[in-house]
Amino acid sequence: MSEALPVSVVVVSRDRPEALGRCLEGVAQLQYPMFEVVVVADAAGVAMAQAMPFADNLKIVLFERANISQARNLGISHAAGDVIAFIDDDAVPEPSWLSYLIGPFDKADVACAGGFVRGRNGISYQWEARSVDDRGASEPVDVSHARVTVFKPKGVRAIKTEGTNMAVRRDVLVALEGFDPGFAFFLDETDLNLRIMRAGHATAVVPMAEVHHGYAASPRRRQDRVPRDLFDIGASWAVFQRKYVPERERLDHWHRLRLVERRRLVAHMVAGRLEPGDVRRIMRRLDQGYGQGLARHRGGAQLSHSAISAFRAMPLRTGPSVVLKGRIWQRTRLRREAAVRADRGERVTLILLSPTTLFHHVYFETAGYWEQVGGLWGRAERDEPLFRFQSFGVRVMREVRRVAQQRLISL
Repeated sequence: MSEALPVSVVVVSRDRPEALGRCLEGVAQLQYPMFEVVVVADAAGVAMAQAMPFADNLKIVLFERANISQARNLGISHAAGDVIAFIDDDAVPEPSWLSYLIGPFDKADVACAGGFVRGRNGISYQWEARSVDDRGASEPVDVSHARVTVFKPKGVRAIKTEGTNMAVRRDVLVALEGFDPGFAFFLDETDLNLRIMRAGHATAVVPMAEVHHGYAASPRRRQDRVPRDLFDIGASWAVFQRKYVPERERLDHWHRLRLVERRRLVAHMVAGRLEPGDVRRIMRRLDQGYGQGLARHRGGAQLSHSAISAFRAMPLRTGPSVVLKGRIWQRTRLRREAAVRADRGERVTLILLSPTTLFHHVYFETAGYWEQVGGLWGRAERDEPLFRFQSFGVRVMREVRRVAQQRLISL
């Protein structure tokens, strides 16, 4: 880019202050020359944000309602960037995230961009490129992992961006009245994607713009992704139907959706993760939510063309990207060194290998460094062979090359 666009990163948090602290530590390591951070959180999240060492550089907004669309709209109101990027509180961006994600906005017709999301093991993709139609059905889209693909509006399918890894021009969000508060949780970004497409705007898919999403526990799901409550899912589907699905089709559409959810719960029950009573209770909550959603107010929000407060730039950490490596029995010393070096502004990747075939996992530690643990001869990418004999040095270099572009490691 000839000149960096000012970007506002909006983080919404509720009931997960520890996850928020980890997310903000990762966001603070972003290598982008002009960005600010807006945190919209409940009281516990506000306290966590205020305890961060860079708290004076954050815009912190208290919001106690359990409505992610309203919270994001409040974040947009405080955001002063030309482009607004969104990430969840249980996610961490790679240091290069914004640089890749904002690149396509050099093209005037690009209004929205979305990147790829890695799952809990830090290696496998949780979400890649997808499209979605006006029935809420998504399907994969084939794109190159090595370059940006820009999709212009065509037909009834919109490009699906994930709320934990997306960016939208601020003026487009204002014109489209932001996120629909009728979607308190679920389908909020799907609705926005469809409205962006119908307004004639292009969306870019940016595979290199990566975040790691952990699926932290919440009142709606457990840490292992087993549902606790589907009320908001049902309510959002009812709101979605009222906006996009012809009335004559809604009953059949709902029956199909309900069957999918019941099969998902039964699969968890068969695996021993739910009791039969849990299935009945959660399905009742799904139906109750659907009933409530049929009467829920829907529509956009009035967003100001000017931000509530001036742009508050985050300081850019100028330390180098470094790699620490060692055997698993050296972990105590190496983790201590990684934490010290991260504290002084370096972007640290720690690779710990054991003489095994254990699968590899990557995690961003709260101390501010990336840690990869696994067997010297084990899998990293899940489509690799179960066993591959190689020396310690060769394996380390292979893993460094795998993350070098996202982690900004010089080879």
